[in-house]
Amino acid sequence: MARGSDYLLVDISNSYVKFAFASKTRVFAPTRIVTASLSSGVISGFLGKRNVRKVVVSSVVPPKNSAILKAVGKTKVLWLDWKLKLGVEIDYPKPRSIGADRLANAAAVTALYGCPAIVVDFGTAVTFDIVSERRAYVGGVIAPGLEAMTNFLYQRTALLPELSLKEPRRAIGKSTIQAMLSGAVFGYRGLVREILAQITAEQFPRKSLRRFTSWRLVDMRD
Repeated sequence: MARGSDYLLVDISNSYVKFAFASKTRVFAPTRIVTASLSSGVISGFLGKRNVRKVVVSSVVPPKNSAILKAVGKTKVLWLDWKLKLGVEIDYPKPRSIGADRLANAAAVTALYGCPAIVVDFGTAVTFDIVSERRAYVGGVIAPGLEAMTNFLYQRTALLPELSLKEPRRAIGKSTIQAMLSGAVFGYRGLVREILAQITAEQFPRKSLRRFTSWRLVDMRD
């Protein structure tokens, strides 16, 4: 017999889909699958494990949304978007264009840490999202993710190898792989620091703010 749970949380990102059952006070251990393999059958399998009152979905891959609708039957579905009351105002010219993951980050940092704040989320892309002192989402920055950048080098060059990311021992590489690691890790660290510095100077020149970093996976894949 299936156990009860208040919610099934579904995060559909470009590379992976994460599932987690949750109550009003607790989120249980998540499960991750490759986004390309998401189907109504997979979702039905999760729903068969527990009786849930509502499925809550954050999706940045619209073609996969139909799999949710096909599987849930009469179970209510809540799609995370700008029209929901998330605890933050939207100060953005085209709010419907804001990704659900970025809205979730803005809502989370406001609820958990307060504002003003900058949220940095490392995934297929690295995103920087800004919540003003007036508790409003005001925009952000999108840059290629670290893994995407290193994969691009491997796929677009004849001699550079595929790279497993780890902390380099020094900046000057003594091999091709060491040189690539140095460029990837130190270069990416510099990218993040410079973007944070520019956002702070532009939006919060005289403000004390919190920086909340969302590490969805240690290897920086979403």
